Amino acid sequence: MTPNFPIGTRVRLVSRPPYFKTADPMPMLRPPDLIKIGEEGIVMDRRPGDYWVIRFNRGAVLLEAQYLELAPPVVP
Repeated sequence: MTPNFPIGTRVRLVSRPPYFKTADPMPMLRPPDLIKIGEEGIVMDRRPGDYWVIRFNRGAVLLEAQYLELAPPVVP
């Protein structure tokens, strides 16, 4: 079953895909070392084919849910 991440939640990268695909109107492939494992991002959107748009510090990418997990809540 594919997890459902609500828009605006924080997620963590648990493994890297062979490459990252940017979420730009004209997507580009980026190397797998663009984002480190354990880095957190924010869910921006869900796209067809069970892809999620995740905004990391280095840009927004399209990822499948198998590479993500919910990040623990930030305690002030």
